[in-house]
Amino acid sequence: MKEWQKLSLYIGVFLAAYWVPFNNPAVETAILEAFKMLGEYAREHVLFCLVPAFFIAGAIAIFVSQGAVLKYFGPQAKKWVSYSVASVSGTVLAVCSCTVLPLFAGIYKRGAGIGPAVAFLYSGPAINVLAIILTARILGWELGLARASVPFC
Repeated sequence: MKEWQKLSLYIGVFLAAYWVPFNNPAVETAILEAFKMLGEYAREHVLFCLVPAFFIAGAIAIFVSQGAVLKYFGPQAKKWVSYSVASVSGTVLAVCSCTVLPLFAGIYKRGAGIGPAVAFLYSGPAINVLAIILTARILGWELGLARASVPFC
């Protein structure tokens, strides 16, 4: 960033904070609710999603050998095998888009190619069993079946 852009940003943030009517009950309530939502996010998402994802990534690093990762996801693996295994392995993990990141990093650091690792990254949240069941329950079994069979369309 150039110096003038930084200065403009600082001045803009200062002026916005200067003119916000903090004494207004609606503004006070909005700020309080924002911090309550941040606390709920920290409790619900970080503790119940991210921490288990880090443990699963650690288990992958400990129990899955580098040879197995290279066999299925490495540069010598057949493309159709590596992409198929990467895509299908996302179905057994009930993870969201941000908790799959430690798992992605784990298999990538173990030697997986970037293509299969990214296929795993996208397929985890898209076609996991819970997402398919939730889609079928809320939107009907036809869309649940479509999501299971054609997840990237």
